Amino acid sequence: MQDIFCVEDDADIKELIEYTLSSSGFRVTGFDSAAAFWEGMKTKTPSLVLLDIMLPDEDGMQILKKLKASGETASIPTIMLTAKSGQIDKIKALDGGADDYVTKPFDIPELISRINAVLRRSAKKTTAGVLKLGNITVDSNSRRVTVGENEVTLTFKEFELLSQLIRNKGLVMTRDKLMVSVWGTDFKGESRTVDVHIRTLRQKLGAAGSCIETVRNVGYKVD
Repeated sequence: MQDIFCVEDDADIKELIEYTLSSSGFRVTGFDSAAAFWEGMKTKTPSLVLLDIMLPDEDGMQILKKLKASGETASIPTIMLTAKSGQIDKIKALDGGADDYVTKPFDIPELISRINAVLRRSAKKTTAGVLKLGNITVDSNSRRVTVGENEVTLTFKEFELLSQLIRNKGLVMTRDKLMVSVWGTDFKGESRTVDVHIRTLRQKLGAAGSCIETVRNVGYKVD
């Protein structure tokens, strides 16, 4: 049975989520504050976190940032579940490492489907192991990237983007395909988001970044 942590300060919503997900075969633990959540993290590592943004003590985006900054928790799938429906809020959350973004009010069956989809994608990433391309090594389990002997610090989305390109070595990945695989199945962001991340990724990889080729008017590939 998979454990889900739900961080939600609205008691009615938290109770609804706990009841519904428990009925769907998940083991759910609810927290009404960031402080309670961090205490819970000391005793158990969840399979997935449902995270509200507007909490009474610590902003949900700060919680997300801390989760993705730690090697021990960076791989935990996170779905933002919030009343903030602005495009900018969604982009910030997805770029910050959230696996999905669901706005309130939400449809319970759809939420369950999204949870299952994120868990499936997460399982595939966990079993990916170590990826290699030239002198670039990507460890999907520890989320470490090295170029030769030097470790390279990437953001969550830069890591996912590099991993996706290497897994599809030799294939041209369109911008739309990269948006779907890295930013989420229904994320309708601008394609230049991919271009910006590719540019910073190349810079951080240094000379090794030349392996990322631009395919004019289509997308990118690595060889």
